[in-house]
Amino acid sequence: MELILTREVTTSKNITRVVLITAFVFAMAFGAYVRIPLGFTPVPLTLQTFFVLLSAAVLKNKWGPSVQLIYITLGLAGIPLFANSGSGTAYFFGPTGGYLIGFIVAALFLSQLLNEPVPAFRKILISMAFAEVIILSLGSIWLKAYTGLSLEKAFILGFVPFIAGDFIKVLSAALFFQVIKKRVREIL
Repeated sequence: MELILTREVTTSKNITRVVLITAFVFAMAFGAYVRIPLGFTPVPLTLQTFFVLLSAAVLKNKWGPSVQLIYITLGLAGIPLFANSGSGTAYFFGPTGGYLIGFIVAALFLSQLLNEPVPAFRKILISMAFAEVIILSLGSIWLKAYTGLSLEKAFILGFVPFIAGDFIKVLSAALFFQVIKKRVREIL
């Protein structure tokens, strides 16, 4: 009987993970469509990073980064999931490709930092802030390589305009995760 219960719980947790991964991939696509173009930079303001942070915190370990890998793979395959209904390799290798790579790196980083059963709010907030810095830094470095701008100018266009908005996204994701973290750890 114990083996059957254990198998049911394991199957149920796997189904829950699949549902959450799928939901977060859709949330990433939604976050890309919620965008504010900034006239002075080719990088729009989107909600994607909120979902990067939240998916990595909720799913942790290998599951959080898998959301980003699936999202990017689907976009590369031609499904218009990226900002401005973009897709394909041309979009990926465009000015915002570094941010997409940053999504994966940040999710790997964050999911490892928040792997403990119930992390403290301070740790959640600081970890998410560092993950956001990873995304913005990789995006800015890619922007420099893509445009040929100086590193300083690339950071002025690819990092600085997003600090205030990303602070709000980090704080919102941290607060939301703080509220749901105990329940998430129970069901996953």
